[in-house]
Amino acid sequence: MAKTQYNADSITVLEGLEAVRKRPGMYIGGVGQKALNHLIYEIMDNSVDEHLAGYCDSIWITLEADGSCTVRDNGRGIPVEMHKKGVSAERVVMTTLHAGGKFDNAAYKTSGGLHGVGSSVVNALSAHMTVQVSRGGCVYRDTYERGIPTTELQNGLLPVIGKSRSTGTETNFAPDPEIFEKTNFKADWLKSRIHETAYLNPGLTIYYEDRREGEEEKEVFHEPDGIVAYVTELNRGQTAIHEPIYFRGRYENIELECCLQFVDAFEEKLLGFCNNIYTAEGGTHIAGFKTRFTQLINSYAKDLGILKDKDANFTGADTRNGMTAVIALKHPDPIFEGQTKTKLASQDAARAVFAITGDELTHYFDRNVETVKAIIGCAEKSAKIRRAEEKAKTNMLTKPKFSFDSNGKLANCESRDASKCEIFIVEGDSAGGSAKTARNRQYQAILPIRGKILNVEKASMDKVLANAEIKSMINAFGCGFSEGYGNDFDISKLRYDKIVLMTDADVDGSHIDTLLLTFLYRFMPDLIYDGHVYIAMPPLYKVVPKRGEGQYLYDDKALEKYRAKHPDGTFTLQRYKGLGEMDAQQLWETTLDPERRVMKRVEIEDARLASEMTELLMGSDVGPRRDFIHDHADEAQIDA
Repeated sequence: MAKTQYNADSITVLEGLEAVRKRPGMYIGGVGQKALNHLIYEIMDNSVDEHLAGYCDSIWITLEADGSCTVRDNGRGIPVEMHKKGVSAERVVMTTLHAGGKFDNAAYKTSGGLHGVGSSVVNALSAHMTVQVSRGGCVYRDTYERGIPTTELQNGLLPVIGKSRSTGTETNFAPDPEIFEKTNFKADWLKSRIHETAYLNPGLTIYYEDRREGEEEKEVFHEPDGIVAYVTELNRGQTAIHEPIYFRGRYENIELECCLQFVDAFEEKLLGFCNNIYTAEGGTHIAGFKTRFTQLINSYAKDLGILKDKDANFTGADTRNGMTAVIALKHPDPIFEGQTKTKLASQDAARAVFAITGDELTHYFDRNVETVKAIIGCAEKSAKIRRAEEKAKTNMLTKPKFSFDSNGKLANCESRDASKCEIFIVEGDSAGGSAKTARNRQYQAILPIRGKILNVEKASMDKVLANAEIKSMINAFGCGFSEGYGNDFDISKLRYDKIVLMTDADVDGSHIDTLLLTFLYRFMPDLIYDGHVYIAMPPLYKVVPKRGEGQYLYDDKALEKYRAKHPDGTFTLQRYKGLGEMDAQQLWETTLDPERRVMKRVEIEDARLASEMTELLMGSDVGPRRDFIHDHADEAQIDA
């Protein structure tokens, strides 16, 4: 084998925005649907930052008929004057990473988007972009293709295309199909994010319009009551035990706004934001709030004689069961983990939230003793149920003692290196038998389950823990579980890097996938957030021409394309109704072989929306689910 030379010529320098196109995942988290929508969020966040600075009260977001997106605001407009680099400041912002007005806190005291990183990244990943700036009585325009300017500057400045008394920035961009798997923006996610932004900015109005064929829609988002309205909406349909508690405060240069309310339900909805960005993975601001709130509830419980000196304190989970809270932080220089800002890492945020929460809630509780008693009552009920379920959990795991092979069902793999191992949850003993024969025993484990598992969204905890299929999965995964009343989940103990749901490619298989995902989302959500959960995509057909090799087809569209290329019908067609119809070799080739298989990774874009949809579609309330099915019936793909 010829040896590759490693010398100075081996070092590649990616100029300008080349690095973004080469490694888009480093900047927007991937190239899938979530990353696609993130492009809009980056541009929208820039407009929101203009609002936070006091210069913008309206934003227009339009999904255009041609598949592009337009974001317009009535802010100050991106500066167009000559920059020290010798070109218009707008050109510098749109083509240079880490160039913008948000790095010295002079133009913006707080910001969510990274004006310069966000705009330039979106530019780099767009097939084309047009920026129109209204500023100083004139309208300027600049254009780009895949991050490369296509407008000729005049002495380094943008051409003036008109006059205007208004100010603001309008950005139109079309995602590049060379980068993204799909280029069709997801409207539900976008509207959820817009509505969220309206709640967090009560002085802002956002006008949404979808002009795409068959999707036409207009909506105005304006929430003058802010996060109080947000909490009320989150608790819609549930019984509140007190009025929303709202407070705000400032600690050094950090501002906190918070609203919380308890409902008669054993669940916790705690949403954290920093500079309008939803921190899906929490962070220091959430930790500061949780710690101080737990201390306060235990302190008041003892002062009121509800907890005796000999009694153990309530756990943090006890004190928050039934809580819905929105925590909105304004930080002048936040530190996030990752460009997509899913977790806040600023240590001063924890101190600020801890201090403000303690001061403001003490002031409120001292004047509203009945409210704090009601909240303590929720903690008491939670602690009682937690102790009963800890006992049930102990019995589940020890009587009888379940071994690592999950009472005989699990065909485990030989390797104990979790980073290389994967487990397939397979529907039925027949498919399980084929999968056990077909697998690579070194790193692939097979766990057959029998039919449709329990719907955990409707079931009580004791029924969940008594379910044989659920017990098998909990024991096989090895990382415990978390749900409401406590948390013994430890993802570091997970025995498999990939958990693959492998069911039949029909309606029943999809139903089983849904039930499994509901269980994982409610009891082991970190498996999904950390990217460990996948859905196998077994083929629906195998076509064998009279000449040549056979070919697997994964959906009806693929079959239509194949038939179009073979109009004479000179091929045989095999339809797979279930995994059990495949022999071991076919199952390996199509579904198990890492080199050839097709799998979908399960991701969550919007945690609040995901929780609401799970409750809607899998919960006990029939009416809203019936309405949803009726409204979306034309989108269903029913297997014949």
